[in-house]
Amino acid sequence: MPPSPPVPSAPLHPGAWWLWSLSLGIAATRTTNPLLLALLITTSAYVVATCRRPTPWSRSYAAFAKLALAVLLVRLLFAITLGSPIPGTHVLVTLPELPLPDWAQGIRLGGRVTAESLVFALYDGLKLATLLICVGAANALANPHRLLKSLPGALYELGVAVVVALTFAPHLIADVQRLRSARRLRGRPDTGIRGLLQVGLPVLEGALERSVALAAAMDARGYGRTAEVPPGVRRTTTALTLGGLLGVCAGTYGLLTAEGGTYGIPVLLAGLTAALAGLRLGGRRTPRTRYRPDRWDVRSFLVAGSGAAVAAAMFLAGATDPAALHPGVVPLVAPTLPLLPAAAVLLGLLPAFLAPTPKEPSS
Repeated sequence: MPPSPPVPSAPLHPGAWWLWSLSLGIAATRTTNPLLLALLITTSAYVVATCRRPTPWSRSYAAFAKLALAVLLVRLLFAITLGSPIPGTHVLVTLPELPLPDWAQGIRLGGRVTAESLVFALYDGLKLATLLICVGAANALANPHRLLKSLPGALYELGVAVVVALTFAPHLIADVQRLRSARRLRGRPDTGIRGLLQVGLPVLEGALERSVALAAAMDARGYGRTAEVPPGVRRTTTALTLGGLLGVCAGTYGLLTAEGGTYGIPVLLAGLTAALAGLRLGGRRTPRTRYRPDRWDVRSFLVAGSGAAVAAAMFLAGATDPAALHPGVVPLVAPTLPLLPAAAVLLGLLPAFLAPTPKEPSS
């Protein structure tokens, strides 16, 4: 009797993937050490390769990686052509410098390109590239439809609008490809101005028909219905939500700057608490039910906690040994790998062992 195929494990809560990825991104904003940033990129890439499932959105990680590479190259190009405020003595090349008017003081085109300015631009661009790759990991691992189902009632209509807007482009591209193939089979031109017009009109007509059908389906399912809420509750909800979002913005700014390290975490926590309370009250206006809602199990908490541990360890390392997280460029020194932050980044590999992609049973 052949052995029965293994039962695939239930997927993790999509919010756990987003918390894990955003925590790695926050850790990336606290350092310019290229060795730590490369370790963060490797960690996210390994988890994506191990845990992502064969879904359409799982292919977005490659697109984010290409975008991150483009950002890094653009940052280096700006440092070469527009110069850098970082002084340096190791001149690599001297480009022809274009004269600029007096009102453009502080900006130059061309001139000396030093090794210090290029290394500074490389560190700065690599930090932003790592943040983009971490966001790409969340897009590749989290199911957007399940994430929409897990949104609070106050954000459900906004989430539906975002999902509908994001799915518009794939439908549009599919319509264009289908119509161009049909025109080629009939021997009609599908390029040039004439072909574009004869393809664009049916595509526009199909988009309008799809929009009308979607609106009728959403209206039949009660989309947009609201419940009676007292005016005091509405005003309290608005105040808590707006105040909480302002607190989150101020706290995030404090965490990303060296001057706001003392007030960043308390303001961020207060803003999150107020915003969650406002969303909880706002959900009363949108009564809806969930079919088989996603639950936060032990694995989801461990995945989210592993990312939070990486971010917390990076904050602690920045407070105790900031020089290890920010290697100097003037004078130019080789970066070293601090052991404690590197070991903390390795905690981000925990999802690869908690939620691996189930293998196909061998025949």
